[in-house]
Amino acid sequence: MSDSLNATDVVSLDDLKRHLRVDGSYEDSTLEQMLEAALRHVEAWVGPLATFEGEVPDDIGMAMKVLVGHWFTEGREAALPEPLLEIPFGFRELITPYRKWEF
Repeated sequence: MSDSLNATDVVSLDDLKRHLRVDGSYEDSTLEQMLEAALRHVEAWVGPLATFEGEVPDDIGMAMKVLVGHWFTEGREAALPEPLLEIPFGFRELITPYRKWEF
């Protein structure tokens, strides 16, 4: 595997759009930026995904989709009186088995 991965190497834009139920291409640029940010966020927890032997686990891709979904929907609902959630439930549970612990 190369030294680095693009987010779309882990989750395709089409797969993300199906997950979010987004049609058309109007949001593509925003979703690609969010997907790259999600990759950086995940890698901060588990280390570089390029270091995984073989394929990146599906749980990691799902965690990225959950995180982007949170940002995508919460960003549009930010005007609501309810407080925004910090990180969606399930994100940490999906990536914890792959977390690199260093002290």
